[in-house]
Amino acid sequence: MSNVVADRARVVAAFEEPTLSLLHQAHAAAVIAVFRSAFTRDVPVVTAVRLHSMVETFVDELRLAGVADRRIPSGSGRDLCRKWVSGQWLIRSLAEDGAEQYSLTSHAQDALRLVEQLMRERATLSEHRIATILDQARRFNRVANPDRAARVSILDAEISRLTQERDRLLAGGDMPTVSGDYMLQGFAELTELVSGLPSDFARVSESFTALRDQIFASLRAEDRPAGEVIDEYLQRADTLEESTQEGRAFMGAFDLLRDQALVEQLREDIAALLAHPLAEEILTTSDRSELRGTVSLIRQGMSRVIAERARATSALREFIITHDLTRDRELDAMLRALEAETATWMESAGPKARVLVPLLPSDIDVAVLRERFHDADVSVPPPPLADVSDHQPVEMSMRDLMTQGGPSLGAMTSWLKRLAVPGGPPSGGALFTELPDPLRRPVEIFGVLHLAANTDDLDVTGKAEAYETVRPDGTRRTLFAPEVVSSTRKGDGGPPAGRATAEPVVTRLTDRNDFDEVGSTEGDRLDGRPHD
Repeated sequence: MSNVVADRARVVAAFEEPTLSLLHQAHAAAVIAVFRSAFTRDVPVVTAVRLHSMVETFVDELRLAGVADRRIPSGSGRDLCRKWVSGQWLIRSLAEDGAEQYSLTSHAQDALRLVEQLMRERATLSEHRIATILDQARRFNRVANPDRAARVSILDAEISRLTQERDRLLAGGDMPTVSGDYMLQGFAELTELVSGLPSDFARVSESFTALRDQIFASLRAEDRPAGEVIDEYLQRADTLEESTQEGRAFMGAFDLLRDQALVEQLREDIAALLAHPLAEEILTTSDRSELRGTVSLIRQGMSRVIAERARATSALREFIITHDLTRDRELDAMLRALEAETATWMESAGPKARVLVPLLPSDIDVAVLRERFHDADVSVPPPPLADVSDHQPVEMSMRDLMTQGGPSLGAMTSWLKRLAVPGGPPSGGALFTELPDPLRRPVEIFGVLHLAANTDDLDVTGKAEAYETVRPDGTRRTLFAPEVVSSTRKGDGGPPAGRATAEPVVTRLTDRNDFDEVGSTEGDRLDGRPHD
């Protein structure tokens, strides 16, 4: 008797897996196209709002392109995404900011990978494939052979072969060339291996998610002590990388990234292959981009696995901290009592009988119970405030406050225009003596220099001139500062006008030795020190 019955059972079980159920439905082509358009290697996660909108847009485009309605899924973007989540093709999770996001499951990635392989040109039996089988069998035998002498013999043969090839090349021997079919088969196999990495990492992440759900179910069941459940979680989390095929692949990738020499070797090998003259003819732009980002893809996959493990541990810790066993038991008892009362009521109630139950219970009027009694020491009023009216400062008007402020740039701008008028004051110091007293405060000199440094029609020279200032209290003081002249009346000599003089002005104002040669018996320098 044949094994057709058992084979059929295994086939049926395989078709019930999410990967084949995705490919076996009537809308498979449309769903696969939507997944390929929405999720890429660079964008493995899409926010919920964006994906809902993208799905509706893609479905409309397919319908406008003439695809039959029976080949296109119906429903809104939100409904379709929820359906795909229940079909185990999408994973809905929360981002760090609390927003919902979607990502492809390993089953969906396997389906995409299978479709991608069928879309590529499949090479037949070739030299590269036979050589790959021989190399893989030889390498596998070298690692797994339990005979020490056999292993040594295999290593000696390989060393001898490589040494002869190295000596031949060093002696100037011919460089063997490879055919286009060999390169095509090699790139196809390499691309296939790289394309399978995302689904492998996704399976490891889903293993941690499934382990978290199992631990939560064990904790809620309360059939075992919580400490025993936690110990089981820690033990299974530590051995997950070694107990499954995906976990072992993850540990291999982890070991690869810890060896910087291997990472650099992988980068150099891929770069050399992409630089081959035949690579431009064989690989598409997307294929080259995928191969070039292999190391980055491995790093991203590992980061997602580590993040999922940390998320599972954090959720478990939060559950243990916030879990109130007593409250859960009280709620369970209340629900059971409610179920019993409902069963009693249904014995006499009709099929359409209703019971008006308020959504929230009504408030209970309970008198306030005093928790604190009168304390004479606490009830003593604070001491009266002292009368400080005699120390009240003299009130200042707005005009008095403004005299203590910075330079009046608006008014000074109008006055500085007189320097460019023929027959006007020859310099800023001369103009300063014509200003009204409110504009002759010492601080106004800073306004003159600031405006001159930022005005194209004015120049600040290296000379010093006297500025007759008037303080708000009426006292006068002569200060020395850089000379300000009009560039239109100054001629061709001197420094260029405009912002180029802003830095020399700051240097002269802050350099204490700049005006040491300028003397005056009555005036002081702008920094307040008397002249020598």
